[in-house]
Amino acid sequence: MSDPQLEIQMLHDRVMVKLNQDAGERRSSGGILIPATAQVAKRLSWGEVCGVGSHVRAIKVGDQVLFSADDQFEVEIQAQAYYVLRERDIHAVANGKAEHGTGLYL
Repeated sequence: MSDPQLEIQMLHDRVMVKLNQDAGERRSSGGILIPATAQVAKRLSWGEVCGVGSHVRAIKVGDQVLFSADDQFEVEIQAQAYYVLRERDIHAVANGKAEHGTGLYL
């Protein structure tokens, strides 16, 4: 007997985020390859929002968000890792609008 597919609905102010694939190894501005295991200080990560609760106001599904993966709960769904966090734990949202912000682009 196979298990039926269940839809996941986030509650309250919770956000489900999938970590970007390029969050592992990175290159310095000089071209040096820095492995994912090298941790110098706390590093924030970019991820894609996969689900939002009914009380989330400033974030939509599909947004790119900046958050700290070290302090969040991780869950695995169909062999894919996701993070569950509160809206207040998200530091920034990247979008295509030029209304306001830092003037920096990804």
